Amino acid sequence: MKYGYYPGCSLERNAIAYQQSTMAIAKPLGIEFIEVEDWNCCGATEYFAIDALAAYALVGRNLALASQQKLNGDRNQLVAPCSACFLNLYKTDHYMAEDNKLNANVNEALAAGGLHYDPGTVKVRHLLDIIVNDIGYEAIAERVTKPLFNLRVAPYYGCMIVRPASIESFDNPEYPTSLDKLTHSLGAEVVDFPLKAHCCGGHMTQISENTALELIRRLLKNAADYDADMIVTLCPMCQLNLDAYQENVNKHFGTNFHIPVLYFTQLMGLAFGLSANNLGLGKEFINAKPALDKISSEPLKKQRRKKRPPKETLPMPTMPEES
Repeated sequence: MKYGYYPGCSLERNAIAYQQSTMAIAKPLGIEFIEVEDWNCCGATEYFAIDALAAYALVGRNLALASQQKLNGDRNQLVAPCSACFLNLYKTDHYMAEDNKLNANVNEALAAGGLHYDPGTVKVRHLLDIIVNDIGYEAIAERVTKPLFNLRVAPYYGCMIVRPASIESFDNPEYPTSLDKLTHSLGAEVVDFPLKAHCCGGHMTQISENTALELIRRLLKNAADYDADMIVTLCPMCQLNLDAYQENVNKHFGTNFHIPVLYFTQLMGLAFGLSANNLGLGKEFINAKPALDKISSEPLKKQRRKKRPPKETLPMPTMPEES
């Protein structure tokens, strides 16, 4: 299966482990990714609030370039592993199709570079979508050679991959389960994680650190409350916040979290028997080795499932006053 591939900026820098593990699992799954030539940044999440038309044109350029690949007949499929990139690409295509004025303005900007994009020409999909829907859980389970028995995993989706609900999604926008099912197919034990689709704060760490640390803290606490050995995610921003700022959270709140945060592709690679080096393991801030050492050759006779507490006791944000 061939797909157009938009890596985005993060996968070439802080999320290089995501890139490495994605490429590593592609071969055993029979996937070929064809990277879009001369792609540019998607503008992340902020640019749309600064200059909407310029932001749409920036993303539209990537769609125009992807439409030239002609990999799958008349409608190319473009895969984006990064949730922010996926959302920007998806919504730009969607809104250009809905808004004739926006479509005309974006194409006027693209024409300056000799490009044009007809909305709907490219089908934008997240990496998780093609893994669970095109490959499927059963086929993935068949490729598992080293099941992740006894590893308790909290699947974290973040807030962007299945939202907004008004746009067609491959999973439930409020309580997604595709990553849960995928993790289970690898042999790991999936823990209950009520805040699985809540926001990690995004770039709030650069705007209001106290607010950001509180958002991160409640996610870590929720995972710890259910005895998760690690958190697995599919978004570079989420991984960065929960991993790199974990010590900041501990210092700020007097907590003692040491929960590794990996990409779902890294867990897939481990279950497929691929080497840790090829999966980018060791690049995380919170060392994942102690958690991975818990993996056993046989499943436990009785899983350590923890009962969910009453709704009113779930960790909710309490925003501290800015000093």
